[in-house]
Amino acid sequence: MAQFSNKAEKLSLGDDYDLSKPIDSASGLRQGLTSYGDAHFSLFLRKVFIKALGYSEDALSRPIIGIINTYSALNPCHANVPQLIEAVKRGVQLNGGLAVDFPTISVHESFSSPTSMFLRNLMSMDTEEMIKAQPLDACIMIGGCDKTVPAQLMGGISANKPVLPLVTGPMMPGSYKGKRLGACTDCRNNWAAYRAGTIDMEDISMLNEELAPTAGTCGVMGTASTMACITAALGFMPLRGASAPAVSSTRLRIAEETGANAVAAAVSRRTPQEMLSKESFLNAITVLQAIGGSTNAVVHLMAIVNRHPKLHGEITLETFDEIGRKVPLLIDLKPSGDNYMTDFHNAGGMLGLLHTLRPLLHLSAMTITGKTLGEVLDASPFSTFPFSSEIIRPLSNPLYPCSSLVILRGNLALKGAVMKASASKDRRLLQHSGPAVVFKNSADLAKRIDDPNLLVTKDSVLVLQGIGPIGNPGMPEAGLIPIPRKLAAAGVSDMLRLSDGRMSGTAGGTIVLHISPESVIPTSVLGVVRDGDIITCDIGKRLLKLEVDEEEIAQRIAERQILVELEKKTSGETGVWKEREFRRGYRGLYERCVNQAEKGADFDFLTAAGPARTDYME
Repeated sequence: MAQFSNKAEKLSLGDDYDLSKPIDSASGLRQGLTSYGDAHFSLFLRKVFIKALGYSEDALSRPIIGIINTYSALNPCHANVPQLIEAVKRGVQLNGGLAVDFPTISVHESFSSPTSMFLRNLMSMDTEEMIKAQPLDACIMIGGCDKTVPAQLMGGISANKPVLPLVTGPMMPGSYKGKRLGACTDCRNNWAAYRAGTIDMEDISMLNEELAPTAGTCGVMGTASTMACITAALGFMPLRGASAPAVSSTRLRIAEETGANAVAAAVSRRTPQEMLSKESFLNAITVLQAIGGSTNAVVHLMAIVNRHPKLHGEITLETFDEIGRKVPLLIDLKPSGDNYMTDFHNAGGMLGLLHTLRPLLHLSAMTITGKTLGEVLDASPFSTFPFSSEIIRPLSNPLYPCSSLVILRGNLALKGAVMKASASKDRRLLQHSGPAVVFKNSADLAKRIDDPNLLVTKDSVLVLQGIGPIGNPGMPEAGLIPIPRKLAAAGVSDMLRLSDGRMSGTAGGTIVLHISPESVIPTSVLGVVRDGDIITCDIGKRLLKLEVDEEEIAQRIAERQILVELEKKTSGETGVWKEREFRRGYRGLYERCVNQAEKGADFDFLTAAGPARTDYME
């Protein structure tokens, strides 16, 4: 760990006002000077104002470590951020750096309209621009709730200064009537039971008090925990940092360690674009499959890798499927298993998992510490014990043999779709054909799903359109289409369900998601599915097919395209496509620039490849 014990080892600012010498703008306060046309004056003015905060020349001569503060009173996942900041500062300053915290926007899943995914790209832009704009030698990015960690990784890779994620950590489980509970798998399971009439209003009210008993992210292998594990697998943070509870002293020690690591990364100038390799992402996908992680991680990882100038295009949806065929599901956590993140942490967490997966990993991948993953594992041996092998299964005794997450293709998903096969509650549905029951959008779903006259059976395929990246907008987590109440009351707990949207990583069921192209696209086959059409899903063949004659499908699409073109030319009432061309504000930017799910639902102009050339650029 790099330490700075005397002034000779620190950055000298003695030449700041020597007008005969150029200003070295590579580090410290001298980097990224405000443009006044006079670099010396820019630095002079910057020091005038930073000294208003009470900093001394000695403090300002040290590596400046930024700390992104995403605390918000509307983000309970981040309630421990103030304590984490203090611990980070301790780690930075014990190792000779100057810690400076600053805010960015904070995004919480349940407090974001229309959906947190709609705001992920905005948060990534905020993160990128604030890291680039300010004089930081390294930056610790504190996040936790589902979309904050991917947003920070996207922005951090694009900014390409040394960045170190620090997650807030999972909450502790609660208890009701002697049974452990945890957000948010148990939120969904109990709500489904309430809809089915098997628990009453008193139960659901009492459960509401216990499902999230402490601060922190969801206590199961949902999106937040998945992204924490993936971030550790990419080499960005201490391995135990993926699972230590938010309210534990361990979490604070991890924060202090992250502060120390940040000073070392600042000195070595270890940037994410330098650190990350294709092998880093292959390791992350291996971990994703082994933990039975959230389907959201697929879209997030595609967005993250496509921010890297040398790696964009190197990872595709097929990569997830190829790796999945070789990697078993090892972690017995909800929603694919029975346990909670605290159990995973106590069983050894990421250290135990990576030692178990060692034969399947690329050990030469670098980490933020400057060591390879293999060197990190060599320095931290792990011995299994009975409890650990129950939660982290050995390769010889997996929870699910392989392909926890699968990629489907076919005429209904020409550019791909995602399913968490391991979370299916009725494995017979993994190879199933049935008649479609189509809902045009989430409003139509809410209106008709519990209609006792809805023509639906347990063999029907529920299809929800209009919730893709553009269509909603923002890909809401509405893909967990509820079981129609009359079927739920009859004991039906799972059905084959399809959409172009997402579902929470805490959810389970036989559910196909992220169908691309999304239904709102005029040429989308999903957009022309009709009630009664037979749909086939066969995960063995990785097939998702609309069993309708190709000529009939082509005719439906042609008719739809004509209607869209007429709408655009209409001089009267503005239609949805015409509105998108002229809509103001962030929503207008989102709808015009968002990519489809298989590319990560990022903005085209934020990817490393940049937007496609248009006429005005020629």
